[in-house]
Amino acid sequence: MKGKHKVGITKKKALIIGITMLAIAIIVAVGIMLYMKMRTEKGEPVASEPEENDNQEPLIVEPEIPKKEIQIFKGNDRPIAVMIDNHNGAWPQAGLNKAYIVYEIIVEGGETRLMALFKGENVSNIGPVRSSRHYFLDYALENDAIYVHYGWSPQAQSDISTYKVNNINGISESSSSFWRSNKKKSPHNVLTSTEKILNIANRKKYSTTSTKESVLNYTADNVDLAEGLSATHVTIPHSNLQKVEYKYNAETGRYTRYARNTVQKDFITGEEITTKNIIVVYCNNYTLDDPEKKGRQGLDNVGTCNGYYITNGKAIEITCTKSSRTAQSVYKDLNGKEIDVNDGNTFINICTPEKKVILE
Repeated sequence: MKGKHKVGITKKKALIIGITMLAIAIIVAVGIMLYMKMRTEKGEPVASEPEENDNQEPLIVEPEIPKKEIQIFKGNDRPIAVMIDNHNGAWPQAGLNKAYIVYEIIVEGGETRLMALFKGENVSNIGPVRSSRHYFLDYALENDAIYVHYGWSPQAQSDISTYKVNNINGISESSSSFWRSNKKKSPHNVLTSTEKILNIANRKKYSTTSTKESVLNYTADNVDLAEGLSATHVTIPHSNLQKVEYKYNAETGRYTRYARNTVQKDFITGEEITTKNIIVVYCNNYTLDDPEKKGRQGLDNVGTCNGYYITNGKAIEITCTKSSRTAQSVYKDLNGKEIDVNDGNTFINICTPEKKVILE
């Protein structure tokens, strides 16, 4: 009897202990669940079983930003370089606002002449077209341009042959390709168009495409010369006769061109001639020993010359290096880095160091 009594008590105790342990387990489980819920509501992380690659950085795909494209110099159309009369009897000129580069260089008598470069543009009136001078060929060649003129100097005629320049001489072409405006006086009234030029180029079997890179290092990003010199009014005295000015318009970000105190306008549209960029190159010129005694000029442009790059109302000093007549000009800042040029048209004024450029 005693043995049975003891066994019964043991079973009862065991049952009580089991129930107690079960209750404790339930309480602990409920407590853990409440604790996890509280952490989740507070935004705290809840530990979980590690997964494969759990400690790797998540892959973030950035949205693709479209790359800005250069607008002023694009495509494989071959440039066309046209000699433009800059005598005041030729004003106003036609087509300059459509050119991506315009070179201005001294010629005889203190006058300057322009060479306008067009690429991929359909321009119905260009001119007045005037005769070639031999040093303009250097800039036509470095741009791989079809060279268009109306007559030539003896030096230019010789060099066109020597350098095998793809040229079109308007004097040798029909009046339908080069015509005279009755609103101007001869010899300052010859006009042409890109369509007529390309027709002649095809007939002469000149290539009308080119993969040559631009002389200027254009960028689609804004070039800000914040630390540069103030240049909202630029005066370039090419000679005692020809003084050029550029006046900056902060609203448009462009310069309006003046010559001999006269604002320059387009012959057809009446629009003012404007530019985004101005490059000044100081380069010695000299009078040729010309049998015709016409005072024709030469240009010391091979080597390194000083100058300015001007845009957005500011200017920096630069150098221009040309290793040969046919080599491309390289424009660098004073730290030796090739300059970036704003996407837009450019006037390149080449003048003697004696005629100091004024920046205001």
